[in-house]
Amino acid sequence: MLHEGMTTLTDALADPRSSVRLRAVMAAGTTADPGDLDVLLEQCAVDPDLQVREALTWSLVRLPAGLVVPRLVAELDRPEARARSQALHTLSKIKDSSVYAEVVERLGDTDPGVRRTAWRAAVVLAPEQERPALARRLALELGEGDRDRRLALSRAIVSLGADVAAPVLADASARRGEAVREHVAETERLLDDPDAASSLALERARREMALGRSKRASG
Repeated sequence: MLHEGMTTLTDALADPRSSVRLRAVMAAGTTADPGDLDVLLEQCAVDPDLQVREALTWSLVRLPAGLVVPRLVAELDRPEARARSQALHTLSKIKDSSVYAEVVERLGDTDPGVRRTAWRAAVVLAPEQERPALARRLALELGEGDRDRRLALSRAIVSLGADVAAPVLADASARRGEAVREHVAETERLLDDPDAASSLALERARREMALGRSKRASG
């Protein structure tokens, strides 16, 4: 009977319609059958729909953590970036800090999207004594990338709390270049006002547009 149910889930997840896959994943989460674990994990690596992937995380979280967590850690070494990212996201929802060291290893992932997911997961899972070191590690990324990447990094650093983030930001601003100082200022604004993210993104978009026009004019 279990095999028959798994076959049904497998068939549904092969459907090109995201609505069909979503219903199948939600049904699997409602049943919370450990026998579905392999199928759900495999779908994490391939499903292109964000809503379905969120449902996959929800379904995996409903299974026994003792079974799921080791399998998610193993997924962090898979070649598919989507599998690694989804595993990190799901681990952050389970909130088992015993896997913090494995999550930190993905801070240097070759895929930018996986690195950003690792920032968020590491912040959630970091034990109290590891938070200053994590802040210093994240601060090495300041000043790099586009506005979405910068805002994601700022949010991760701010999530560590002002007592941890503020001294690290001050040190980065004192020791590094103009791009870092600008990013530090943006992050400090978020520390003071968590609702400032949208205005920061708009300001950076305007600066990038102005810079682009300036380069075209000079070129």
